[in-house]
Amino acid sequence: MSVTTLSTYHVAEPRAPFQVTRDRDRIAEAMAGLGVHFEHWTAGHALADGATPADVLTAYSQSVSRLKDARGYQSVDVVRMGPDHPDRVALRAKFLQEHVHDDDEARFFVEGAGAFYIRTPEHVYQLDAHAGDLIVLPKATTHWFDAGERPRFAAIRLFTTPDGWVARYTGDPIAVTFPPYDGFRPPEPETR
Repeated sequence: MSVTTLSTYHVAEPRAPFQVTRDRDRIAEAMAGLGVHFEHWTAGHALADGATPADVLTAYSQSVSRLKDARGYQSVDVVRMGPDHPDRVALRAKFLQEHVHDDDEARFFVEGAGAFYIRTPEHVYQLDAHAGDLIVLPKATTHWFDAGERPRFAAIRLFTTPDGWVARYTGDPIAVTFPPYDGFRPPEPETR
């Protein structure tokens, strides 16, 4: 099983977190303190290598419908990237710039993993999200996202407006001072 991890840094000390937890209840509590919604669902549908966004949405149609009904989302899309994705470098550069949205940023990870970095005046919270994790950042939450140099993730994105993903970049270079996400690793077998 992949392990969701929350690492908390002081803004002025970007090289080492002062707190790390893998306990999902503690992660949900810490995120709730920021106004961020976090929970873990089951992402149990195996996706074929050539699965299209439509295939992903069909596989997870019940989860998508539940989110749309519960939170009023009007549009949905899928971002799926592998290590050989032709636009991985450009997309990584775009997501790595600190930004905010005028809409909630709702992501349900259905494959692989990536890291959201959420910034407050005092701290940066690095949430390494894995398949099954649902994260909803409220509009105007200052953050960036990284899936590493060799990304492997699929996330269903939901929006309250039909415009989809639109970022307003802060222009602050803080993201380059924090450790980048070092990429998804397949889960290690459990030892007893």
